Amino acid sequence: QVQLVESGGGLVQAGGSLRLSCAASGRTFSNYAMGWFRQAPGKEREFVARIRSGTYYADSVKGRFTISRDNAKNTVYLQMNGLKPEDTAVYYCAADRVIGFGRVKESQYDYWGQGTQVTVSS
Repeated sequence: QVQLVESGGGLVQAGGSLRLSCAASGRTFSNYAMGWFRQAPGKEREFVARIRSGTYYADSVKGRFTISRDNAKNTVYLQMNGLKPEDTAVYYCAADRVIGFGRVKESQYDYWGQGTQVTVSS
């Protein structure tokens, strides 16, 4: 069982930056691939980024967002730069027991956090 708690969301102007954090419980954090997803109002939840040893990004955030992890702190981060109004969403972190490349479907992840709101004003 893994419990995930996100933090770091907020209101920022377009072009600004935010860093999201996701703290995980459990002693096997390093065994999981971790992902970030987001859900905008009226839209389906979509993949943003994933990390195990390597990283993988959605095209919409590539070059602007960076996912990283600190296994000693059981934490995964999402550094978001160059934010746009279309990045406004609730951001969720998720843990995947399967170690594989390009796993971007919501159903492939086993544990989820409660989400943190990111709002980008124009």
